[in-house]
Parts: sequence; C-alpha cells; structure tokens
Amino acid sequence: MGEAKTIRYAVVGGGWISQAAFMPAVAQTGNSAITALVTGDPEKATALAERYGLTAFSYERYREALASGLFDAVYLALPNGMHRDYAVPALEAGLHVLLEKPMATSVADCEAIIAAAERGNARLMLAYRLHFEPGTLDAIERVRAGAIGEPLVFSATFGQHVATQNHRAHQGYWAGPVPDMGTYPINAVRNLFSDEPVEVHAHGARRPGSPYGFHGTVAVTLRFPGDRLAQFTVSYETDSVDAYRVVGTEGDLLMAPGFTFGQPLAGELTRVGKTESLSYPSVDQFGAETRYFSDCILDGRVPEPDGEEGLADVRILAAIERALETGQPQTLPPMRRRTRPDTSQAIELPEITVPELVNAAKPGG
Repeated sequence: MGEAKTIRYAVVGGGWISQAAFMPAVAQTGNSAITALVTGDPEKATALAERYGLTAFSYERYREALASGLFDAVYLALPNGMHRDYAVPALEAGLHVLLEKPMATSVADCEAIIAAAERGNARLMLAYRLHFEPGTLDAIERVRAGAIGEPLVFSATFGQHVATQNHRAHQGYWAGPVPDMGTYPINAVRNLFSDEPVEVHAHGARRPGSPYGFHGTVAVTLRFPGDRLAQFTVSYETDSVDAYRVVGTEGDLLMAPGFTFGQPLAGELTRVGKTESLSYPSVDQFGAETRYFSDCILDGRVPEPDGEEGLADVRILAAIERALETGQPQTLPPMRRRTRPDTSQAIELPEITVPELVNAAKPGG
C-alpha cells in the first residue's frame, strides 16, 4: 500500500446490507474507498459499478479479483455458509477482511479463517458495528463502573418478519433467527458481563404451517460463572421488537431499541427507585466500523472485534444448535477473551441517505 492513507475495499456480495448500509457509508469515513465489487448479478454489477466507479467481477472471477491489485481489503457480506470459502483466500493473499457476522457456521470454520489471517499477515475484523456505537459503549461502561451494582440477569427480545422469498428462509439453522439475530444479544451480554458463558439451554418453536425449515422462534438461556443468567428470544415470525435489559444488585439498565441501526438507540437507567432517561445520537454505524478498521490497517493495529470475538459468539451459536437438536443443556469449555470494547472506540458519523437499491430488499421484503 506504500504511503497510501486510504484503504481501498472490494465489496463481496451485493445484497441489501451492502447496498443500503455499507457502500453509501464509505464516502464519509475519510480513510476508505470502494474500488471493486464481486457479485453474481449482472444487473447489480453494471448499475453499482457505474454508480460508485467500480470494477465488477463475477464470483467465478474471485481469484482474479484477489490478484488484481485493485483493492487492499474486502468487505464480505455473503450468506453465512459462504464466509470461509471467500474469507480464507482473501486473507491468504494478504488482503484484509471486514467480515459480517456471524463469523461462520462452525467453530472449525472460524479457526480456519483465523489461521488464514495469520498466514497472510492480514488484518481480520468482524463487523460488530455496535462496538463503535455511542449508546452501546455507554451501556457497557455504566455496567462496568457499577451503575447497577453487580450485574446478575440479562434478558432480550429481538424479532422481525422475514419474507419467505429471502435467502434466510431456506438455508437451515445457520441462516435462521439464532445466528442472524441471536448474535446481537449474545455479543451484548458477553461484553456487559465481561465474561463468557459456561452452559447453554435452548427451546425452539415451529408454528403449524410455518414456511421455515427450522425453528422460527427460539428461546435461549445462558449460564455464566457466578450463576449469572442471560435469557433471550429471537424470532422470524413476530412484529419488529428490539430491546434488552441488564439487572444488577442495585439497579437495572434498559436499552430499547438496543440492536438496530438507522435510528437512535435509547435507554433508561434505574437505581434506588430513580430513573434516568438515556438518549444517543443516530449515527452511521457502518461508516464508523469501516473508519475504525481502515485506521487499524493503516496504523498496524489489531482490531478489537477480531477473529477471537467472532469465534466466541459462534461457539455459543453451535452449542444452541446442539441444544435444540438434543433437548439437552450443553456445557461450554472455559474461555477468556483478551480484549473488550470500550468508550474510546465510539465514532459519531452522520446518518446516510439510503440510495435506490438494485435487486435487493430488506429481509422482511
């Protein structure tokens, strides 16, 4: 990259999240640019290449794209089951990867991606956009500072209607509500508790006539050291809902909404019977994570939400899958996370205007 102060990205996967959130956000980062697109849709290739001034490649030409010298990093936003196959060759080629979550569909795949980053001497960051969002980081800091005493209980509900024509409806558990939406409460409670769970329980529901070939609604309980408990429910079958609460020995903190983007997060902190309203600016979370990652590449720093952070969530997702299949609780081996997000990572960029989308729609249709 020489003396470059701008990291050039290839967008791999031209779906809704790429078009509505990532691509229009890059222009305001100050240190990033998009120079290439990899997609299987010729109409997207033509329209988006013209809009952003990109070189477009088909998936069949992915290896050619990696060798083209047109980009320094990849933003990878493909279906979860494709992450390993596209992240590993990019990392082995020495290209940095910003990888959408969940990291992969197995612990083994996560480990393979991490190993590829080491072999290629490339930076790997998981796209945990909330690790740079002011409200999320403020909530974590307040809990760590003892604002609610010792945190003992976490609960969350995250639901949406997912259209039957969306790819998430047809690819089994690893495209279903637990990996897709459950990653958010899992990641939140791990960092609010500053710890890793040791046991997983899960129960799934399949409504009569459900279009999904998996549990459309799932309730999960995680047990943490010290007998702290986290419970969350995720669903592809409910009206939109998005909230979490962490309760301690001296108070509680509610965030509602707590996981979304495109609108401000908000909350309430209650302590000794007094409630304080918490409000935060609506920020461009995708531009923030991209600016942070590009800074890490330019400065030679390891990102905070690295491959280990992605693995920490996927091992829980895999345990939930086993719990649903067996009906039995699953024990997790001890794990210690080396780093956690903190308020120094907060980045406030103004919200973007979503452009006209090309052959892409929200999961709800």
